[in-house]
Amino acid sequence: MTTVDQREAADEPEATTDLLVGGMTCAACVGRVEKKLGRVEGVTATVNLATGWARVSHPASVTAQELISVVESAGYTAELPQPAEDQHADAAREQRDADAGIGDRGRLLITALLSLPVLLLSMVPALQFTNWQWLCFNLAVPVVGWSAWPFHERALKGLKHATATMDTLVSLGVLASFAWSTYALLFGGAGQPGMRMPFSLVPEAGGGSAHLYLEAAVSVPLFVLTGRYLEERAKQGTGSALRALAELGAKDVELREGEQGRRVPVSALRVGQEFLVRPGEKVATDGVVSDGSSALDLSLVTGESVPVEVGPGADVVGGAVNAGGLLVVRATAVGADTQLARITKLVSDAQAGKARIQRLADAVAGVFVPAIVTVACTVLGFWLGAGADASVAVTAAVAVLVVACPCALGLATPTAFMAATGRGAQLGVLLRGPEALERLRHIDTVVFDKTGTLTTGRMTLAATTVTAGEDASAILRLAGAVEYGSEHPIGRAVAAAARHAADGGPLPVVADFRAVPGVGVSGRVDGHEVVVGRPRPGTPLEGDLRQALDDAHASAHTAVIVERDGRPVGVLAVGDTLRPTSYSAVRRLRKLGIEPILVTGDGQAAARAVAGQVGIDEVHAEVSPEGKTDIVAKLRDDGRRVAVIGDGVNDAAALASADLGIAMGGGTDAAIGAADITLVREDMQAVVDAVQLTRRTLGTIRANLAWAFGYNAVTVPLAATGWLNPMFAAVAMSASSVLVVANSLRLRAYSPAGHGRRSASASASADKSDPTPAAADSDTTSSLEEIR
Repeated sequence: MTTVDQREAADEPEATTDLLVGGMTCAACVGRVEKKLGRVEGVTATVNLATGWARVSHPASVTAQELISVVESAGYTAELPQPAEDQHADAAREQRDADAGIGDRGRLLITALLSLPVLLLSMVPALQFTNWQWLCFNLAVPVVGWSAWPFHERALKGLKHATATMDTLVSLGVLASFAWSTYALLFGGAGQPGMRMPFSLVPEAGGGSAHLYLEAAVSVPLFVLTGRYLEERAKQGTGSALRALAELGAKDVELREGEQGRRVPVSALRVGQEFLVRPGEKVATDGVVSDGSSALDLSLVTGESVPVEVGPGADVVGGAVNAGGLLVVRATAVGADTQLARITKLVSDAQAGKARIQRLADAVAGVFVPAIVTVACTVLGFWLGAGADASVAVTAAVAVLVVACPCALGLATPTAFMAATGRGAQLGVLLRGPEALERLRHIDTVVFDKTGTLTTGRMTLAATTVTAGEDASAILRLAGAVEYGSEHPIGRAVAAAARHAADGGPLPVVADFRAVPGVGVSGRVDGHEVVVGRPRPGTPLEGDLRQALDDAHASAHTAVIVERDGRPVGVLAVGDTLRPTSYSAVRRLRKLGIEPILVTGDGQAAARAVAGQVGIDEVHAEVSPEGKTDIVAKLRDDGRRVAVIGDGVNDAAALASADLGIAMGGGTDAAIGAADITLVREDMQAVVDAVQLTRRTLGTIRANLAWAFGYNAVTVPLAATGWLNPMFAAVAMSASSVLVVANSLRLRAYSPAGHGRRSASASASADKSDPTPAAADSDTTSSLEEIR
């Protein structure tokens, strides 16, 4: 290719295509598909054995159909996944899977009925009657020919493409056992009436060609089919959380049309349309409440354990369950744009990735099968060369072929990661991929943003102080009436508190409303001139009001003065609310050996106040977005493994520059896009849950790989030296894969310490009992005086 051609190829836009690959049975199959796709210029592929998904990066000029053809040329099937909203396609695929499961069960049942008599007669000499061997032979023929045909077929496809897989080993083992038994029956004297055959767990010399191995010929298909059936059932279990997420959405919705309702499929719903959500129903899609009030159960979507009260103007999430009254909701997002769809896609994308440790296991598995075939041939030649009976040599070689198991290597990591990402989604933790999981394991420092991370980012009224003889609720009512016309966060917080104090009733009408930026607001309410604003120099304040102002500044609250007819009558302290679980999350991170640091653009007073309440010692305040990135870089230069947690646009650069970025789910798209982990559940305990889940997952993966490597390292030499009967080799091989998947399944039920046993309010109560400042769950603030 010329230099110009190379430049044009380099400039060609890249595309990513997901394929569903069928027919893969072990890690060698994964390597074969990846290698075949990788031979196409500009194409790279990552294939997941547990899910059957192939994620292919390729030049835009390479079509999906061409990729499918490449996979099919390797001897496998491939298809494009159906859109998530195509319910008919989903139903058809589920029916095909169900039909395939029925077929597998039927093949396994018939194989068991044919094999069990052969096993009993071969293993129990007392049951051997005249010509028993010919009955066993007749029963074995359909097992070897029909039951084991899927293994033979895939082995032939591999031979056609000059590759070998797990099916090659099974096929060779079955055919070798059956061929030897056929030879012994026809030419070796084993077919004589009255022939008796003792059974031994290990091969015995001196048996000559009269010994049969029909029990191995039938037991290998029986046990391998059993193992794969159980393995498939278990693998479906590891992905159950993802399927549960996909099925959370409502199937139909009742559109509001005047006074009547009309039920239509969710796919027919459009942005801007209003729909009804009755008690007990799921919210059909993301939207805003137009009318009604209720409590929504978000536990299935975000992991929030406490129902959330919603009313007119509140945002709602598709998939949430209405636990109270009737709601009218206006749709703001549909289909793939909804939060539930984005969560499902994030989990699905994460499961399509491959960890570094899995790439090593796949590389080993790629040469594993050819190496085992070589070992089996070597063992056969060694035993024959050593003068052993041919039956002993054949038995040892067959045992080597059957006992080796690359499946466990291929399943060790993806099944654990599938279970972990699904469980993480249920806990409100979304991992972008296996790399995030690996990096989180080694994090030793967490850099917190303040506003919107440790705090809710929403201003609330923290305290109301009035002069002697005044009624606090009356003063708050006057201030709220004036602030009702303000768009400032402090004004909205005061107005909201006033409406709450009035039980949601209307506030007085304001006349002559004026707003002075940086000063405050004023207006005439009930015949009084009312001013609400920042303290002005020279404003006379009585003892209680002066103390309230000093207390507000000490707590980093923003204080505003309420004046009525030119006389100060109250001080209102407004602050950003600390998340109830921030303190306990920081404390638990310390117990896990992770050092918390606070880095914020807010002032020193606000930063120190929050840091003191949650238990963070190192504080960096008044830091610009560039400064946050510099702090992260310095920490990394010092040898720290740094995670950054934030929610705003100003955190995006720091999130991207850290070893690991963690974004709050309610944050900006820029922050979420730059992060490796997203916390859907806006609860700081989710950070700790993520760390604990990661450590448990990596422990599970290490155990799986130790078993997979250790199993083969022990059993292959035992088989080669004649200490393992082929039948028991088949049992051991089938059990190894099932054990790996079953071990991964334990992650589905994993519950991080302290999770799910108490609600957010209970957590707050529990935190107050800890040896911390009494204000650990009180309000705190960003100092907004400079912009008020």
